[in-house]
Amino acid sequence: MSYMTEGKNIIMNFTTAPGLNDLEEMAEELLEAMPDELVEYCEDLAIEVEDFPGEAIEQEQELDDPYELLALYKGGNEISPGVEKKSGKNDDILVLYRRPILDMWCETGENILNLMRQVMIEEVSRQYDFTDDEIAEMVQNHNVDLAQAV
Repeated sequence: MSYMTEGKNIIMNFTTAPGLNDLEEMAEELLEAMPDELVEYCEDLAIEVEDFPGEAIEQEQELDDPYELLALYKGGNEISPGVEKKSGKNDDILVLYRRPILDMWCETGENILNLMRQVMIEEVSRQYDFTDDEIAEMVQNHNVDLAQAV
């Protein structure tokens, strides 16, 4: 199922909440259309979608509630915060947490693609030390692009 086409037409009709695979497909397509400022950081970025952060992530991020974390950038050799793997492969992974994203989607009523793109832009940007103003500008510019495509 394609969520975005070359003309950026968005097809979204869910009678049930999007599953892990649905969100992963959407995220992969959104990754291809990230802001120009982030393209170089996303070239080898892998996407994973999980329902919730694991217990180790919750503790490391000092979460009171697993719904607090929408995404987490795992860079390079890091398996989980503070734990590195012993391989030469430096895979950067953006993990999106399905249930917190769906919860925010229901609360805000916002277009789920806009919401996911915002989450992705914010998480990648923070990893590479963009300022809050730069992040806000990227989010605003790219939400406009999606809004025009609907």
